[in-house]
Amino acid sequence: MTTIQDTRTPATATAAPRPRLARLLQHPSVVWALTATQFVSRAGGLARAFLVLYLTQEQGLSPTTAGVVMAAVGVGDIGSQLLGGWLGDRIGRRNTMLAGFLGSAVALIALGSTESVPTLVAAAAGVGLTGELFRPVASASVSDQPAEQRVRAYGLLFWAANVGFTVSTVAAGVLVQHGFGILFWINAATSLIAALIVWRFIPETRPATSKAIRRAVLPVLLRDRLMLGMAAIHIVYFTTFLQSFSTLPLVMAADGHNPATFGGLLALNGIAIVVLQPLAVRLLDGRDTASVLAVSMLLVGVGGGLGAVVGGVAGLAGSVVLWTLGQIGVSVMFGATFAAIAPADLRGRYMGIASTTWSLGAVLGPLAGTAVLDHAGRPTLWAASTAIGIALFVAQRALAPALRRRSGASA
Repeated sequence: MTTIQDTRTPATATAAPRPRLARLLQHPSVVWALTATQFVSRAGGLARAFLVLYLTQEQGLSPTTAGVVMAAVGVGDIGSQLLGGWLGDRIGRRNTMLAGFLGSAVALIALGSTESVPTLVAAAAGVGLTGELFRPVASASVSDQPAEQRVRAYGLLFWAANVGFTVSTVAAGVLVQHGFGILFWINAATSLIAALIVWRFIPETRPATSKAIRRAVLPVLLRDRLMLGMAAIHIVYFTTFLQSFSTLPLVMAADGHNPATFGGLLALNGIAIVVLQPLAVRLLDGRDTASVLAVSMLLVGVGGGLGAVVGGVAGLAGSVVLWTLGQIGVSVMFGATFAAIAPADLRGRYMGIASTTWSLGAVLGPLAGTAVLDHAGRPTLWAASTAIGIALFVAQRALAPALRRRSGASA
């Protein structure tokens, strides 16, 4: 069995830990402002988690057509991550966040107000394009902070996102009983509130770089085998992980579970993260990144596979807890890992590329998952998820030496 190596020095490992509150208060004010923005945007993010149910039950689309609309969100996400990273390095982190939240409010209202498939696809792409601009530039803002603060700062952002996610799933599970439309309007309103927080409290953190020494990202990226390998691994990981939002609700609906039950399971995911993630940050900070990622991705693959075959609520809850543990491990390490890989002058674009792996997973996940479910059934979906988890474990272990060398050089 592979163990997760503790790479802390003896002095670090044996020193008396500072009180948790003292460590939290050391975060710069920009990290707290980003955390507040993250919470508000996720707490109001009611529409996306229930989008597949809205499309199949309210709009009457087939699962495959609904998968196409959801994939359009993912296509927009891809553009959003790349555009966000580029804009973050060019016009600044703050201005990019403002553009994203204001545009997202408009796109959400359009998505909840249209009925034809072409306009649904266009509006969904708009939601993806604007709604995720915050992700790469927030990550870049944290990577602009001292390296020793990054893991805990990224952990705080992830925790806030999941507190907000828990609030949104519980609220959406109640509100959806009064119709799906209200979810889109509340989501749009909270996007405007997030924009207000950015405008009032988040300063610009982009490092000053002379125009004469600015580099194009593509030539650097094509020579960076470690970045390319890590990106490929994460694309496959997110494709598998995002079955929880594409095929899981369809499997549950086929078993007679209502949307509120699905919302309850998503809330369980959020609650588990809220409770366990702060502990995970303390346990995983300073440990071998590749080992944490490898074990975490294996848990997600196995947990997702169980969700495709168990039918009762208790079994589904068990699968959710299992893949949530893996999700926590990946998410705690994700930002700091790619920040250590990124050259200082290309942080925004590297973090945009890193975030794009999630977006590509959001495209491939619904398309691949619904196709497998429609044509091969649950057993194949379960087997594929588990096999992918094992493959990701092996691939991440293979990149471990290079990742350690790069992380050590960055530190």
